Amino acid sequence: MPPRLRPADPAEVAAALARVQAGAPDRADLRLLTKHFLAVLEQRAPGHSVEVRVPPYAAVQVIPGVRHTRGTPPAVVETDAGTWIALATGELAWSDAESAGRVVASGERADLTPYLPLG
Repeated sequence: MPPRLRPADPAEVAAALARVQAGAPDRADLRLLTKHFLAVLEQRAPGHSVEVRVPPYAAVQVIPGVRHTRGTPPAVVETDAGTWIALATGELAWSDAESAGRVVASGERADLTPYLPLG
């Protein structure tokens, strides 16, 4: 099964990241970066044992292991777009995000530390 999302154009990613880092992101920037970094994660950690959710923008299934087909997956990670982007770029450590309650992770393999940062 091929990845659902595709990484964005590098120039678009750079421009959106610059606006986010300047504190002036809009919904389009958050959507582009969220989907871009989820696509990168999907490529680097293919699988179906963990569902990573960044509402309202996207969700992907990643990391090898038990595949689920219906209902709640065995492992779920959920966060907001700003936190996801900070994790993906290395501006925020997984442990800090989790301890601050900015990431909710449950189930086996729900710790994304081995896969972060992404870009």
